[in-house]
Amino acid sequence: MNDDEIADLMKYCSPNEIYIVNKNDRIDKLKCPFRVKVKYNIGELVKDEIVLVTKVKITKDLISAYVINNQAYYCHHFIIL
Repeated sequence: MNDDEIADLMKYCSPNEIYIVNKNDRIDKLKCPFRVKVKYNIGELVKDEIVLVTKVKITKDLISAYVINNQAYYCHHFIIL
């Protein structure tokens, strides 16, 4: 995506919340900060550690990233609690 397409997409995104599908197939809104569990050691984070996501970002490749302790990590490294 180019910068203009990303800017247009960001009009509909918030760095302070995400929408998820829960166990009952219903949509829930999670507001930051929310808790996640680390799947494996990555950066300063340790496997099975519970951490708080303070912001949600999107990369140019449209991959969600969580900001934890002022460091961005791809969302697939975590389990939302």
